[in-house]
Amino acid sequence: MMKQKIKQILAHYHKNKIVDEKLTPSAVIVPLFYREGECHIFFTERSDEVNFHKGQICFPGGTREPGDASLLATALREADEEIGLDAKDVEILGELDDNLTVTSGYVISPFVAFIPYPYPFKVDRREIKQIFSVPLSALMDEAILREELQSFDGKTIPVYFYEYEGHVIWGATARILKRFIELLCSEGGALQ
Repeated sequence: MMKQKIKQILAHYHKNKIVDEKLTPSAVIVPLFYREGECHIFFTERSDEVNFHKGQICFPGGTREPGDASLLATALREADEEIGLDAKDVEILGELDDNLTVTSGYVISPFVAFIPYPYPFKVDRREIKQIFSVPLSALMDEAILREELQSFDGKTIPVYFYEYEGHVIWGATARILKRFIELLCSEGGALQ
């Protein structure tokens, strides 16, 4: 079962943490689910009313608040607020490397999770324009991945873009996704 393979891969993975007092801590859930026997990943598209990353595709999550006991608590709280995903319905499989948002100064801690499907989402339309899913097998197809080199603060960095059915996933979300897929492929492919 793929869920168990992913859990096993992440159990043995030591994530890279970024500790920098100047960065704002945040966390996301990378929500996986089965539909018709195939693993999918849910994404959200941010509304044009939010302060940062307007209209961008991302995972459910957000900024750590003083009342959050941990970054996992942040990710779960934000997922509940944004799309109505109740923490009791989330099975955490593991963590991925921390990621920086290049322009807005956030450090993102991603938590890979399995959720039930179908699910009665309650989308906060002020924050989220829409939710959609992409089959993991499609994301593992390198034909939909594009890399561009861009300059930022005098450094040239790779920027990744996943394009699927009119959706463009890029930035920190694409870096998180790319690392997740690399882990799955380096372990012989979780789709086997």
